[in-house]
This record gives sequence, C-alpha cells and structure tokens, in this order.
Amino acid sequence: MKSKRHVKDKNTQKPKAIAYLRVSTGMQDLENQKLGILELANKNNWQVAFVEEKVSGAVSYKERALKQVVDSLNASDILVVSELSRLGRSMLEILTLLCELKKKEVKVYAVKGNYEINGDSITSKVMTMVFCMLSEIERELISSRTKEALALRKAQGVTLGRPKGVPGKSKLDGKEDEVKRLLDKKVGVASIARIYDVSWPTMGNFINKKIINKLSK
Repeated sequence: MKSKRHVKDKNTQKPKAIAYLRVSTGMQDLENQKLGILELANKNNWQVAFVEEKVSGAVSYKERALKQVVDSLNASDILVVSELSRLGRSMLEILTLLCELKKKEVKVYAVKGNYEINGDSITSKVMTMVFCMLSEIERELISSRTKEALALRKAQGVTLGRPKGVPGKSKLDGKEDEVKRLLDKKVGVASIARIYDVSWPTMGNFINKKIINKLSK
C-alpha cells in the first residue's frame, strides 16, 4: 500500500517552471525581464523559480548558470525567458540548445515573440521542427565553409596550425598588471572575466600562467 501511494504522488507531481534572466551589464535591469515573465506565469498558473545572472552574451551557455538550469530540467518541465536571445551567444547556439531541450521534452516559452517551443500545439511542433532543421543546416554550412577555407589556404601554400614553440596570442596579453591589481582588491575571477569579456576558464588559465607562475619564480 505504501509503494502505491508513492507512485501516485510521483505521477501527480507538478512540472517545474524556471525563469532564466540574463543581462550583459549592470546598466540593464533584470526587473524589466521579470514583468513579462510574471504575466505569462500568472496566465498559466505557474509557480516560477527565478535564476538571474549578469554575464556577457559572448560567454557560452555552458559556462553560465544556464547550464545548471538545463541539466536540472526533466520531461514536462518549463523554461521561460524574456526573449530567445537570452539563451545563447549566436543563433546556432540558441538553436542547438532548443533542440537539446526538445530531446529532454522540456517546454520553452519566450515572452517576446510569444513563442512556445516543444509544446503540444501544431504551431509549437512545427516551430520546433523548423528550429532543429535550421540548427542542422547551419552546422553543416559552418563545417563546409571551414573546410573550403582550409583547403584554399593549403592550396596557397599557407602552413596550417600554430608553429611549434610559438605561444598563441590572447586578448589578455599585456593586461597582467591590471588583472593583478583587481585580484589584490579582492575582485573575484568570474567578475574579472566579465570585465574583460572572456570566459571564466580563460581568465583562470591566464592568472595561473601569467601571474601566479610569474610570482612564484
């Protein structure tokens, strides 16, 4: 009897609804994104949990709090955003993420544009199919363009790849003193990464190689 009651409770459990909010700078207001989402949530009788972060759209979703949100969602759960551009740094990344959520059977709603993706309506199903087709086409086009460019450079006698022993250039080169001053002021690595518009791992590697290792010598 106890096990049957447990199964019933599990089957009647309400889907989880998470609203993801992102702004690139402190000048933008997360509250503006909340208003439309709350309207949609009230209309559909959702109890929404908000996840907020301030991070550049140039940072991949896999290096943002959005990755943990996506990992936590299961079939029939709901992800709400103010607009689809909040999800990724490029159209391809957005489309790829939407297809990943489709595989998990997670419903996605975007207030701007009134999009419902992975839902039960015919419009939603068609839109989801189109998005996934566009994602596949875009990936193939990028792969094709890359191969053509590499073949052309090879035909022109250009040596491909980084020469051995030559370190790669970084947009952080020459910023060692600035970054060290920020570290001395107890500014976090993630915050410094946002200041210089790079990912957290990139900034961490830069600090380890160019600052910590240099000081230890």
